[in-house]
Amino acid sequence: MASAQFELSDPPRDAISAIKFAPSSPRLLVASWDKNVYLYDTAPSGGKLVQTFEHRAPVLDVCFGDSDEDAYTTGLDWDVRHLNLSTGTQTVLSSHTAGVKSLAYSPQHRILVSASWDSTLHIHHLSAPSRPIASVTLPSKPFSISLTPTKLVVAMASRTLHIYDLSSLASAASALASTNEPEADAAAVPVEVEPWQRRESSLKFMTRAIACMPNDAGYASSSIEGRVAVEWFDPSTESQARKYAFKCHRQADEQGVDVVYPVNALAFHPVHGTFASGGGDGFVALWDGVAKRRIRQYQRYASSVSAVGFSGDGKYLAVAVSPGFEDGREEVGEGVVKVFIRELSDTEAKGKGAK
Repeated sequence: MASAQFELSDPPRDAISAIKFAPSSPRLLVASWDKNVYLYDTAPSGGKLVQTFEHRAPVLDVCFGDSDEDAYTTGLDWDVRHLNLSTGTQTVLSSHTAGVKSLAYSPQHRILVSASWDSTLHIHHLSAPSRPIASVTLPSKPFSISLTPTKLVVAMASRTLHIYDLSSLASAASALASTNEPEADAAAVPVEVEPWQRRESSLKFMTRAIACMPNDAGYASSSIEGRVAVEWFDPSTESQARKYAFKCHRQADEQGVDVVYPVNALAFHPVHGTFASGGGDGFVALWDGVAKRRIRQYQRYASSVSAVGFSGDGKYLAVAVSPGFEDGREEVGEGVVKVFIRELSDTEAKGKGAK
């Protein structure tokens, strides 16, 4: 069965920074540089825009919380916000001192992690949201974060990578939340949490995206130089010998010379454990990271792929298309930003096994 694809109506007016499906429904959140968060219902044929939530500045990331009505947003206004999707109410949970690039929510530990260009993580303990926020200092500016049920991976500048134990972060946030200190205007309080592991990226150029395996075994990372690396958490020599990197999202020009594009987005399939990559070349590919094989590559989109995401049941793949620097455009024209929903067949994202 070939996969079916449709385009969402009423897309954002500027570049898309993030897309996230709800954990247990076809709802989709889209964050944009046009200072809005868009909520879509992708179930109807063609999908429909449910509501738009305006922010003060470009929105860089978004995620769902415990329910399909709870969301969290962040961006260039430096704030981390809770967004009630039913009422539209926005509540500031904490404020960084620079733009906030990434968000990740752990339902197992009920903590929300934000990563800011001020080189800090804020750990929000959502059982006590009015208490002081735990702040963890990073050695470099973070570019991307991803988590599993037990670990948080933070990819930073200078090819630095930290892996944190989520229970340690949750304990630090919980200890701070249990104090009798006042809210102090949502000020963040520095805490010391040592990373479980410190690593250097396997990629020689700047990390663009990182995504963790759903089985809690490892992660994939991508760079601006058309490469993806696959690594495992297990620090044993045998496990670390399995890590590898490969070239992708490179297209030959008219002279036959490879043009290298950034790999902007990564997302793991929640059921099969394979992953999707989206690049500046306008292609989306599916990969079997264990077998080291490409499963398939979809037809080229009109411009750069800025974000990809699987639905919670793995039946849908959302693809955000936004012109980027690699398209040679400084301004985004009307009608060029698009979101596509691809319905996957039962075996479309299933690994093929080793060669």
